[in-house]
Amino acid sequence: MTTSPTTVIVGGVAGGMSTATRLRRNDEHRDIIVLEASGHVSFANCGLPYHVGGVIPERSDLLLQTPQSLKERFNIDVRINTRAVSIDREAQTVTTQSGEVIHYDELVLSPGAAPFLPPIAGIEQALTLRTVEDVDAIVAAVEGMASAVIIGGGFIGLEMAENLRHRGMRTTLVEAGPQIMGPLDTEMAQIVATRMADNGVDIHTNAEATAITEHGVTLADGQVLAADVVIAAIGVRPATDLAKAAGLEISGTGGITVDRQQRTSDPRIFALGDAAAKKDIHTGEDALVPLAQTANRHGRLVADVIAGRDTTAKPVLGTAIVGLFGLAAASTGWNERRARKEGYNVRIIHLHPASHAGYYPGASQLHMKLVVDADTDAILGAQIVGDNGVDKRIDIIATAMRAGLTATDLADLELAYAPQFGSAKDPINFAGFINDNLVRGERTVQWHELDARMTAGATLVDVRTAAEFSNGAIPGAINIPLDELRERHTELAGADDLIVHCQVGLRGHNAARLLTNLGYTVANLDGGYVTWTHGKQAK
Repeated sequence: MTTSPTTVIVGGVAGGMSTATRLRRNDEHRDIIVLEASGHVSFANCGLPYHVGGVIPERSDLLLQTPQSLKERFNIDVRINTRAVSIDREAQTVTTQSGEVIHYDELVLSPGAAPFLPPIAGIEQALTLRTVEDVDAIVAAVEGMASAVIIGGGFIGLEMAENLRHRGMRTTLVEAGPQIMGPLDTEMAQIVATRMADNGVDIHTNAEATAITEHGVTLADGQVLAADVVIAAIGVRPATDLAKAAGLEISGTGGITVDRQQRTSDPRIFALGDAAAKKDIHTGEDALVPLAQTANRHGRLVADVIAGRDTTAKPVLGTAIVGLFGLAAASTGWNERRARKEGYNVRIIHLHPASHAGYYPGASQLHMKLVVDADTDAILGAQIVGDNGVDKRIDIIATAMRAGLTATDLADLELAYAPQFGSAKDPINFAGFINDNLVRGERTVQWHELDARMTAGATLVDVRTAAEFSNGAIPGAINIPLDELRERHTELAGADDLIVHCQVGLRGHNAARLLTNLGYTVANLDGGYVTWTHGKQAK
């Protein structure tokens, strides 16, 4: 009798369970065994913070499948509370913590990532959030408590801060870096920081936690932040101990090295999810992208490869979004910092359009940033922050990047329009229009370049109305409203370096075109007063 092949999968949740269920759909006769170290193999880990805050009141809503349901529907042997402790590659076996030795024909590693805990005195007192057991511990710890300190200003830290505020707790967030939300550039992250502060979250940036005590968190400057509960959300590291011990190749990023079919350095072993390195869409180099969508996609891919299909993984953009107090913040691809660090000649575009037609009730402002390769017109990345319509726009740009469209091509995308959903010229189209103008020779100045230009003698003209100017202006600017500029432009005669600006950039563009046609050499402050204000607030 022929023995059925056996696939052993280490780790469940997104990547592991996507592999297991897809593989069963591909092959009814294979033995599929899933080893899950925690007590839950299939749960909504992205929903965990919202159970803490009561937004998802029922814990059971987070639990998607059980070993029994997976056995009944897919005939998958799921073993929870079972940790794989070693791999014998020559014998093709996995040994569990109980001493059981399991043979495999293919082994899939999807152990995820572990919370990073730096060597801070008392760090063992901090709670972390990764599993259902973790969320149970946090819910128990915060019950009846008044204050919390969260260490880490990434997605999980921010979501936890929001949800603890929902519980009415006094919440302080500590971030060692200069800003929260590392995927965003400074001026874009500031919009998020302002919304957090407006909702009662006390944010400390450039703040290093040095000790955790029964009284709270001590910072490097000696300040003590009182807290009943401390949560560490400093980030995650790929769970690669098992792979390292087995002698599998580890990338310089810290993830398990895989090829385009997610095979490790041992062709019988695959790796995916947060534990595996991915390929960056621009450089093709290894990158860490701990996102559920990618884990799910690669799980399906690995199952197809094991079943005999010739398919390969695509490079990743790292598209992500987070919601905080009604605000959405999203990014895809590289930010400006990364693009400049990589040596690209970048073109930056800021715009602040309405989420849909302004005359239809409910429109709100979007804050958009596009990072473009000025030499090729390729879109390197984008960031969008706003109350409504953020997800739609970031997904369009991510799709455009995957398809290889240029920034100018955004002007010609035919997008669905009705006044309650968008505008006849969608914000995406506007980004393309602005880029097209720059390609054709129009000039802009970035908010962080303005001080140096003015120190060197540039003349800054604020073309907003006198009322807008009086409510707040960039120091050193002179006010000539756009509607008066045609008659008053001679006041600017002799200006060698002329920069114009308005509130968000559109009137500044009109002013720049007018002055250019009158013979002036002029640049527009990209994103106008709004972008400059966000940048200066962050400083």
